[in-house]
Amino acid sequence: MPVVFRHGGLRYFFFSNEGLPREPPHVHVNGRGCDAKVWLAPETAIADSSGFNARELADILRVVTENRAAILRAWHEHFGNGGPL
Repeated sequence: MPVVFRHGGLRYFFFSNEGLPREPPHVHVNGRGCDAKVWLAPETAIADSSGFNARELADILRVVTENRAAILRAWHEHFGNGGPL
């Protein structure tokens, strides 16, 4: 489970086995007993969440959007599917 970075007490990471066929690029966010999954393309969007309130989800989206290029680079380096979207 590669951790891309940590921010505000939350862990932003991928699961090494993202299914077959692999889902589109996304990042998982976990912390304080809460979880979220955020799509990276075609735009950042919450795919699923449990426990985060609306303000926390808005902050997660802001952080993911600000770090989208680095997250996509890490995704492609880890999973080996070419360049960024």
